[in-house]
Amino acid sequence: MNIDLIHRLTSTPGIAGCEDQVRDIVAAELKPLVDELRVDRLGNLIATKRGTAPDGPTILVVAHLDEIGFLVRFVDDRGFVRLQPLGSFDPRALLHQRVVVHTQGGERFVGVIATTAEPHHFAPPREARIPQLGDLFVDLSGYGEEFKDHVEIGDMVTLEGPLHIAGDHLISRALDDRLGLYVMIEAIRQLGTHAAKIVAVASAQEEVGSRGAVVAGYDLEPDICIALDLTIANDFPGMSPEQEVTRLGAGPAIKVMDTAQISHRGIVRHLRDLAQEHDIPVQLEVLNRAGTDASLIQRTRAGVAVVTISLPARYIHTVNEMAHLRDV
Repeated sequence: MNIDLIHRLTSTPGIAGCEDQVRDIVAAELKPLVDELRVDRLGNLIATKRGTAPDGPTILVVAHLDEIGFLVRFVDDRGFVRLQPLGSFDPRALLHQRVVVHTQGGERFVGVIATTAEPHHFAPPREARIPQLGDLFVDLSGYGEEFKDHVEIGDMVTLEGPLHIAGDHLISRALDDRLGLYVMIEAIRQLGTHAAKIVAVASAQEEVGSRGAVVAGYDLEPDICIALDLTIANDFPGMSPEQEVTRLGAGPAIKVMDTAQISHRGIVRHLRDLAQEHDIPVQLEVLNRAGTDASLIQRTRAGVAVVTISLPARYIHTVNEMAHLRDV
């Protein structure tokens, strides 16, 4: 595995609307592998590899560029920053985590997320209030007057958590969906001769409603779409087997459905048959929440046959997302 590429993808900041640095990495990897490379107005990277059949189907493979993060919403004179979330968060997982504020000029200010809610050590356990996103702020006060000349409303804020290999597990920020991008790049790299036209899309703004995917779906009008994304692995203490959804190390998951998408049953069957033929362990996924880019592409124009291939991950949408090398 190209761990260096995974490291570059996960360490590069890119929230919804600010994906350019991540897009540049993906573009550099895909450029020598495809026939055409372009960026649309919304920031999707579109890489086309033509097939041998002029009238063959178009297969769209999509993985999203953006990670969950924040924009600076307000800055006071003491160096405390209020946040506008771009993506879904559990506030409990954010308390006292380190973040980086990225300025328009390229400066990086490291801060700590804290809450206006009364700290637990000042209140009895039963009275301590669970913080809400609106209670959170970033403490940059250590920079004194320096931050005032640089940090402004609209600056990108990302979680700070470098990639770590823990045995056969990956732990990092932004595995969602930089691992999907990695798989997409490596799949295109290994392609042989094929009849269909294959279009790899690194999509923008998935975490705020798959906005890039909608644009790409209308633009490309594919026959089939395969999304590559992470899914929940609740295989840890306190969860019953029916709550696990997937397990780490048991193979990638073929999504049967989530709350936004019902996968094309013929494609699900086809992928299962391929996995069996090549002795690839796979799981079947039914997720009772969330969705992927495939759900929006499915509903473009006259409709698209879609499926999502998911990477099981623990602690999704935190600074310490965890995946298994074997599944990747």
